[in-house]
Amino acid sequence: MILDKLLTFSGGLGGAAGEQDSPTTGTQVATNIIDLGVTSGVPSSANGGGARDIGTGDNPSLELSAIVTVAFASGTSLQLELSGAPDNGSGAPGSYTVMWLSAAILEAVLLAGMQLANITVPRPAPGQAMPRFLRLRYITVGTHTAGALEAQIVLDRDDQVVGITGLYSGYPAGITVAN
Repeated sequence: MILDKLLTFSGGLGGAAGEQDSPTTGTQVATNIIDLGVTSGVPSSANGGGARDIGTGDNPSLELSAIVTVAFASGTSLQLELSGAPDNGSGAPGSYTVMWLSAAILEAVLLAGMQLANITVPRPAPGQAMPRFLRLRYITVGTHTAGALEAQIVLDRDDQVVGITGLYSGYPAGITVAN
């Protein structure tokens, strides 16, 4: 998985401590809003200018990766929402439109290492203006006293299955599988 700081919603490259988001209660916006504006050349990103093509629909497509880095505690559930907004004409976000909303993820599943998003970056919703800005919001039910995650747009997500034990493939530690 290749990480790009310019495509990071939450967390530092490599998951440095203190750089993840820790949603606690209500609805919170991730630390970073991604600006797809063209910062040099034509078209200009200000005054309603164009947005960078991030290859939606290409093969391979860019994907949303959201990984729990610290297990969540004391809340009820968490949802993720990806929204896009056009330039408002002054180089800032206009009105956001929801492009994707996850199902409610129960607290018991929010363990360290758990992948919460398994989608490719969606096309703009029907009738939605081409988004220049992308944001990720965390919608929590209950009050989480612990928990953190990092989220990015990536080319290749780590999609190996995590079992109910919280480990890849679901095997508990110490099990040897003969070949």
